[in-house]
Amino acid sequence: MEGEIRRLGGRTPRVTRAGVAFEGSLKVGYGVCLWSRIANRVLLPLAGFPAPTSDALYHGVRALRWEDHLSARSTLAVDCVTSRSAVTHSHYAALKTKDAIVDRFRDAQGVRPSVDTADPDLRINLHIRGDQATISLDLSGGSLHMRGYRQEGGQATLKENLAAAVLMRAGWPEIAQEGGELVDPMCGTGTLPIEAALMAGNVAPGLGRSRFGFERWRGHGAAAWKELLEEARELCVAGLANLPPISGFDSDARAVAAAHLHVERAGLHGRVHIERRELGDSRPRREGGRGLFAANPPYGHRIGAAPELTLLYSRLGKTAKAHFPGWTVAVLTASEERRTGLRPSATFTLYNGALKCRLSVSRIASRERAGERAADSEAIEANWSEGAEIFANRLRKKLRLLRKWARKNGVFAYRIYDADLPDYSFAIDLYHGSATWAHVQEYAPPASVDPAKAEARRRDAASVIPMVLEIPSGNLFFKMRRRQRGTAQYERTGTHGELHEVREGPCTFLVNFTDHIDSGLFLDHRPTRERIAELAGGKRFLNLFGYTGTATVRAAKAGANHSTTVDMSRAYITWTRRNFERNGIGGKRHELIQADCVQWLREERSTGKRRFDLIFLDPPTFSNSKRMRAPLEIARDHPELIRDAASLLADGGVLLFSTHARGFELDPEALEGFDARDITAKTIPHDFARTPKVHRVWEIRRR
Repeated sequence: MEGEIRRLGGRTPRVTRAGVAFEGSLKVGYGVCLWSRIANRVLLPLAGFPAPTSDALYHGVRALRWEDHLSARSTLAVDCVTSRSAVTHSHYAALKTKDAIVDRFRDAQGVRPSVDTADPDLRINLHIRGDQATISLDLSGGSLHMRGYRQEGGQATLKENLAAAVLMRAGWPEIAQEGGELVDPMCGTGTLPIEAALMAGNVAPGLGRSRFGFERWRGHGAAAWKELLEEARELCVAGLANLPPISGFDSDARAVAAAHLHVERAGLHGRVHIERRELGDSRPRREGGRGLFAANPPYGHRIGAAPELTLLYSRLGKTAKAHFPGWTVAVLTASEERRTGLRPSATFTLYNGALKCRLSVSRIASRERAGERAADSEAIEANWSEGAEIFANRLRKKLRLLRKWARKNGVFAYRIYDADLPDYSFAIDLYHGSATWAHVQEYAPPASVDPAKAEARRRDAASVIPMVLEIPSGNLFFKMRRRQRGTAQYERTGTHGELHEVREGPCTFLVNFTDHIDSGLFLDHRPTRERIAELAGGKRFLNLFGYTGTATVRAAKAGANHSTTVDMSRAYITWTRRNFERNGIGGKRHELIQADCVQWLREERSTGKRRFDLIFLDPPTFSNSKRMRAPLEIARDHPELIRDAASLLADGGVLLFSTHARGFELDPEALEGFDARDITAKTIPHDFARTPKVHRVWEIRRR
């Protein structure tokens, strides 16, 4: 959605907990209402103020100049959402807000606006988080997913803006621009084909709405709105004249009848083809082209039974493979266990109302390319050395086992190979996002290994890895990892600056495969971050040597009410800030500090002003950065580091101390006055089972 806002003219869009905030003129706000395909509402903030009690809320609302926005004869409605607030009941908060507005009018004019929850002149939005209230005008007036063409919901209705999100994630705008076709083999009441046509025809999704929330607002800019409408209507006429083929099929006669009606109401009669047809009979309208095969099959929550659905999903995959070669396939389902037999190149989490769904996007090879690929693969494999074949077989076995584990546990970045064979001493990490990437680190061979043999094994790996993992060679990133003192894992090895998104639990992290030895996400610390999330709710969290801030993001998403992240690197502070933005984290409650952690700890300990409930201390093994007052060597310096960090613990607080140092031994002196529990075994993830000494973690509490 952030990209859509930017395309519509919104300035400085940033992801927040509730959506995307942006800046712009009133006309830009109108344009988002008219043109956004995935937004639910567009809110115009009027004011923010403390509201620790219902009385404070009442007086804060009443102080606003409501006469600038509606008249005493107008109607209004108030929507409210509260979160971690002393004002816990949203309906009561909405009632207090309404009372404050009407009391202001009655006292000043003797008459008051009335309430109309169905079709008010002005819809007001109240959001209370903690003790802070924000009052906004709902410019949309009602959810923007209601385009105006739907009359009958049918079973398992797909919301219009979710359908648009599916199409965008699947690359439909680019496919349509190239003249590609769309087929929905299970179209239901026609939402996906209709949204595909509106998108391909450059039709503003709001053109069919009866009205927007700003049209009876006193601040309404009628001239700007008229200009936007005229422009949208002109674009609609031009765009619909050049639509690619778009078809929707369904075996349910009632659904097909509803789809025909919706196509008619959307102004797409004769432009979108709807037909009653069995799933297995789905075909493209023309041979040999590119297209999108998009489906939202039954989930099993409201219709269908599990055995029937298993068969249905299998038939869906077989139909796509058999009759849509060269096409992209997008399948939205609420269960990751549903198997189509298609291997996704990308997966996304979307929500159909409150229901969490998974969108899988796959590519079906063309018949010619599939034959060529098989022939090419056979030719390449025929030239593999015996060692390469052994390496490939080992990698296939690990991939099969770990891919099943990762899907079952919702893991999108994991290690699939870690020097399992001594001659092929690589660590291979697989990342799934908008594509699939392999991040390969070679453990530098000892001097006794013949350099020619080492180079031959690298060539083997470069040939085997993309083929076994079925990824483009351009998605393979090779690096050399040497055992060394220093902070090489943090130092730059390139300047490409290309970042990719990868999910972990409820979070999205940015990773970089080219510019650093590590990607920006320590995969072995996945359970450690989960432990932080378990402990962080309602707590004050401190992340020392914060790196890219992933631990802070997990803490904040788990409900930490305050966080402080300290790192010496400006680049990593910037990276952390971008991770914050991707996850809707911001404001004064989540501070970033660029500083030498060792010195910062000493200064904070001396002042005694700060206290934290949860601290994560994960220092490098060694650092001799010029920006530090003295080199840091964790084996020598950890007692003082732990004592300084523990001095900032509040009563009942927890310090998690972690290190990647090989052969590390914790000095008992560091734990005087504290209880420490070695939780390393619980923090080694399944995909790092071969390297249980990859890190050590202790949970330290004040005695």
